[in-house]
Amino acid sequence: MALNFHQLHIFYTVAERGSFSSAAQALHMTQPAVTMQIQSLEEYFGTKLLVRSTKKIELTESGKALFPFALKSIELMRETERSMSRFTYMLEGRLQLGASLTIGEYVLPRILGPFGQRYPHISIALKVMNTTQIIEDIVNHQLNFGLVEAPVHHPDLISDPVMEDELKLIVPAGHPLSGRGQVSLNEVISFPFILREKGSGTRQVMEDELLRKGIEPQEIDTIMELGSTGAVKSAVEAGLGITIISPSSIKHEKALGLLEVVDIEDTFFKRQFYSIHEKSTLLPVSAVTFLTFLREIKNPQ
Repeated sequence: MALNFHQLHIFYTVAERGSFSSAAQALHMTQPAVTMQIQSLEEYFGTKLLVRSTKKIELTESGKALFPFALKSIELMRETERSMSRFTYMLEGRLQLGASLTIGEYVLPRILGPFGQRYPHISIALKVMNTTQIIEDIVNHQLNFGLVEAPVHHPDLISDPVMEDELKLIVPAGHPLSGRGQVSLNEVISFPFILREKGSGTRQVMEDELLRKGIEPQEIDTIMELGSTGAVKSAVEAGLGITIISPSSIKHEKALGLLEVVDIEDTFFKRQFYSIHEKSTLLPVSAVTFLTFLREIKNPQ
């Protein structure tokens, strides 16, 4: 018998999850099949790799020695797929992914068209939901991966940066700051704001930059907090205040002359979008291809 990547992947998943049944679920295998592959691997090395304790599976000394090599093999396979995906144009498959609200509603729709033209045989089923729901569906194997606006800290998931975004000051037509091109931060904070709710990724990016500039978030005259970017846009368009959101979300309103993007001197509300997927599950090549395509886009705006 020859050593193969499939067995190392199974061993890593069992060790990472501490359970044959949990590993079988993640790998879409039966538990006896997982057990058989581990036994074959142990026969190949001539040593016990895993032992059952009262609560979970634990690594033996030889298992602990093998674990980092199994991890390296998975990382190498992922890197190989990422590198080769740009040369693969006849892929087929159906991707099931989740995206947080801003990404799913405003960023991906403009990207899916060009991707579909390059890879016409890959179909995408997109769910737009909050990050908590995306995590739950990935862990329960309902989604291949997710796209979110902040890194996720979860023991079973990997977060990888895929795209950059930058929030900008948005003002309504006819506002005192419109037509200025660039304004000072001190001018900006003298006007009333309409913001996303506390805890949203957009709000957090804005507040972090203000703190970096020495301005406490409570100094902002926030007259309204709304739970969606669409609601914020409507309120700003109605002349109720100004806001800081992604310019990708106001393409239509900007084209109609209803809203305007204004730069703030020496102030940058930059953020990173992330992909998340299970540590123990290798993404299909079609998913790796899609993520590689996203990384080639420097800025989704």
